Amino acid sequence: MAAASAETIDAQEGYVHKRSTEYVWPTDQKVLQKLDKWQDLKFGVIFHWGIYAVPGIVESWSLCSEDESWIPRDSTIGYDAYKKWYWDLSKVFNPTKFNPDQWAKACKDAGMKYVVFTTKHHDGFCMFNTRQTSFSIANGPFGSNPKSDVAKYVFESFRNQNFMIGAYFSKPDWHSPYYWWPRYATPNRNPNYDINKHPARWEAFQKFTYNQISELMHNYGSIDILWLDGGQVRPPKQDIHMDKIAAMAREAQPGILMVDRTVHGMYENYQTPEQSIPSEQLEFPWESCITLGKDWGWNSYSKDKPTAKIISSLIEIVAKGGSLLLGVGPTPEGLISDTQVAHLKQIGDWMKTNGEAIYNTRSTAVYHDGKVWFTAAKDKKTIYALYALDDGDKLPTTITWKGNVPGKHSRMTLLQTGKTVKWSNKGDMVTVTLPKGTVKKEESIAFRFTL
Repeated sequence: MAAASAETIDAQEGYVHKRSTEYVWPTDQKVLQKLDKWQDLKFGVIFHWGIYAVPGIVESWSLCSEDESWIPRDSTIGYDAYKKWYWDLSKVFNPTKFNPDQWAKACKDAGMKYVVFTTKHHDGFCMFNTRQTSFSIANGPFGSNPKSDVAKYVFESFRNQNFMIGAYFSKPDWHSPYYWWPRYATPNRNPNYDINKHPARWEAFQKFTYNQISELMHNYGSIDILWLDGGQVRPPKQDIHMDKIAAMAREAQPGILMVDRTVHGMYENYQTPEQSIPSEQLEFPWESCITLGKDWGWNSYSKDKPTAKIISSLIEIVAKGGSLLLGVGPTPEGLISDTQVAHLKQIGDWMKTNGEAIYNTRSTAVYHDGKVWFTAAKDKKTIYALYALDDGDKLPTTITWKGNVPGKHSRMTLLQTGKTVKWSNKGDMVTVTLPKGTVKKEESIAFRFTL
């Protein structure tokens, strides 16, 4: 069955999870400590990988019988036949080249510091060894492989590279008979039965969800983030008792960050605007989750965003107080493609030189002026000014900005070269001069100075 066209995939970017409109600060001191540590990291990776990688299509959503342009589906066969074809991908998904060490090295080389791995997407196919269903990679053709418990080995490889570990988990499960009851049609992303008329069935789903998350919390070592997707699953219409889930998770994993996406409150410890950057600076923890290519999972035709675009987005996000979670989709064989490995290395080369202006920083009151964005060291005395270059832009020889005026005797250092550059000011207008030949590469640059 042919994969969806690139035009169809592009349309998916029109459907994204917006950020919540409210934020509630956690009170647990261990959570606050982990949250502060997470805010130091700034740059992470999220992997979407499952049976949808086999044909290279949008993850899960083609199972959902909604007439949306961004949901691609083979229209030459009936919906029930399509669903059977999709479920049967579990019988051929056999990633014999699966190499989580390759993933971890590529992401470390990119300058990333934390990982979120999709343990289960909406289609219900589990990328971990669960006892709650047989619909998992451990029960398909890859089941005899020593690394069939995929999540275990992904987490281990990234721990070995000192990453903070996050587990993505979809609250809705379209394969579970307790969410999509085979008795009825599946008209949309929600339960296909009235849960008030069938409370025992919904209670079975609540137990199923609790048990699966418990497996992740108890069987996979130290987990720092529980990243929950599927915001329609929330009280009062689809209550899964997040209070009980959170209590269990934090007993097993003290201080774990709960990220119940778009469900504002005490279980959304940071917000996650998708495929977008907030228009203004935010004063609470958040991350933009943005794909490296056009889609979250792997496909053969998508082109990655230019390196300059990823870097300029990272600069803007960090200046506004957030973190960037970059989406990468491993291939059906279980590797990150050579193209994406090379692209990640380009980002990492920039981070090696300029990461000081990104990692362990916080936002400033004056956080941007035109193409110049500002971050501050946690002592609030050292300031970084980053000139963000878009793809194809050229660096000017003179850079100006308003605000964040260096102290009278402050040195201005260009991080790319480690050399001092000349600066002057008239009132609150700062001018920095880059002598010819100073800059080694035509890329975004960062300056360090003190107030």
